[in-house]
Order: sequence, then structure tokens, then C-alpha cells
Amino acid sequence: MDDKCIMENILLTTKNACDLYLHGTIESNTANVHSTFSTALSDALTIGDNVYKKMSSKGWYPTQQAEQQKIQQVKQKFSAQG
Repeated sequence: MDDKCIMENILLTTKNACDLYLHGTIESNTANVHSTFSTALSDALTIGDNVYKKMSSKGWYPTQQAEQQKIQQVKQKFSAQG
């Protein structure tokens, strides 16, 4: 297993953890449990961001710039619904 594959697995695992922590935060019924899940979510988001930045710097997570026309179309669509 190469470094890129390991980083992809770490990022995927972190994203899954974020999903679980988010739902735990939303569904918690006490302040203590809510705070614990919220802190775990924040920590996992930070880890995910760091992993993404590392992958991006190595060219392992390429992104594309959105076309300005498509951005405007989405803005118009959602402003019309409001």
C-alpha cells in the first residue's frame, strides 16, 4: 500500500467519523454528551482538513475551479426559492 492510498483511507475514515460525530451532536439529549460529540467533531474536522491539505500539496486530491456561470445559476436558483 502506497502513501497516497494510506492518506485516502485516513481521509475516508475521518469523513465517516465526522458523519457519526455530527449525528451524535445533533441527537444528544444532555449538555455533556452534546459537548463531547461536538468536540470530537471539531477535532475530526481539523484532522480531515490537515489530511486534505497534505494530499492536495502532493497533487493527490486535485480540484477544479467552478465556472462563474454555473455559480451564478445556482445563486439565482436558490434566491428565487427564498
